[in-house]
Amino acid sequence: MIELASPQYRRVTYSLALGSFIVFCNLYLFQPMLPYMAVHFSVSETQVNWIFAASTLALSVCLVPWAVASESIGRRRVMLLGLIAMPLIGLAMLVSDSLVAMVMLRALMGVALAAFASVAVAYMVEELSEKAFSQAIGGYIAANSLGGITGRIVGGSLTDALGWQQAVISMAIFSFVATLVVMVSLPKQKNFTPQRGMLRYHNRALVKHLQNRTIWLAMLLGGVNFALFVNLYSVMGFRLVADPHNLPIGLASLIFLCYLAGTLSSKLTSVWRKSHNSVSGMATGSVISLLGMVIAYIDSLAFMMLGLLLISFGAFFTHTLAYAWVSQKATHAKATATALYLVHYYIGGSIGGFFLLYCWQHGGWGYVILGGSALYAMIFILCRLLKNCENRSLLTPQQPDSAILAPNTNWEAK
Repeated sequence: MIELASPQYRRVTYSLALGSFIVFCNLYLFQPMLPYMAVHFSVSETQVNWIFAASTLALSVCLVPWAVASESIGRRRVMLLGLIAMPLIGLAMLVSDSLVAMVMLRALMGVALAAFASVAVAYMVEELSEKAFSQAIGGYIAANSLGGITGRIVGGSLTDALGWQQAVISMAIFSFVATLVVMVSLPKQKNFTPQRGMLRYHNRALVKHLQNRTIWLAMLLGGVNFALFVNLYSVMGFRLVADPHNLPIGLASLIFLCYLAGTLSSKLTSVWRKSHNSVSGMATGSVISLLGMVIAYIDSLAFMMLGLLLISFGAFFTHTLAYAWVSQKATHAKATATALYLVHYYIGGSIGGFFLLYCWQHGGWGYVILGGSALYAMIFILCRLLKNCENRSLLTPQQPDSAILAPNTNWEAK
């Protein structure tokens, strides 16, 4: 196993952080461009949202298949396949002359992104010692967040200054160079053993998780939370470039710096859990996020930015607690459970955009508050149901379902 502070450790952590960074840069590159692309293709806000939703939706449905494939062909090979495909797909977008072609290529990009996102943590678990992994995972998650912020700001700024094609070309070149660095620096796996016949195990585990209300409710909650969080930002992008603000796309893309409030709140969840209940924390985060949505109604840039900061703080707080809840409450196949949570998470982000942008299109931010409030009501209902499930589990503790464990239980830690 690779130990903390060793040269191999630095190679693994830097390589995976760089790979994660470019994955999330590419995933969110087009989000600030949506107002520009709506004009470019002469389509509505809800129609142009397919450019963003196609990639997140494709990523969500491909996470588990890529994870299963990596059991046979290896984590490193799967990750590199995804990274190599990204700049090629990006360059192909330059010749797309219709919204349909662009959406199809963005969906293909989501498939490529899922290859890396689905197995990077499994690679770390297998190759790093427990102490080294505990340190490395923090840098990996930070790279996710920074990649998302950077991709959005770069996409908006370059589109505003040079055009969307130049933004795509720049990201493709950067992705290609970064992929070469990862290929050279990421060590080959030494602790991976190919597994055969895992598909049936995964399928049975997925069914069991979906039948477990304590887990599935948290997955639904995570999906609704992300549907609100990421798409309130999309709507705000359209709001800032329209009258009366008329901000350039490059300046409007700076709103994504408000994501840093979520980076702070995700770290504070560990403090909350020491003396408070996780479900109450999910509800608290949602109340803070709801408050931000309402404050953003005030048509002032200062209040809109304050609203976004609160939305980010609350949504990340809720997401971190829900994600940890799923991992803790799963009595078997924890890796499959967390992957299934991410499936719900990204599907929620894909679908939520059409709903909130429809509200924006037909009634401005006032209608967004009405539509968003309905989604927040769903979150609070799910929190109540989760609390009931938790109370019942305290009265009658559940035993692990050992009947569906894989023959090689080492997979459980992957």
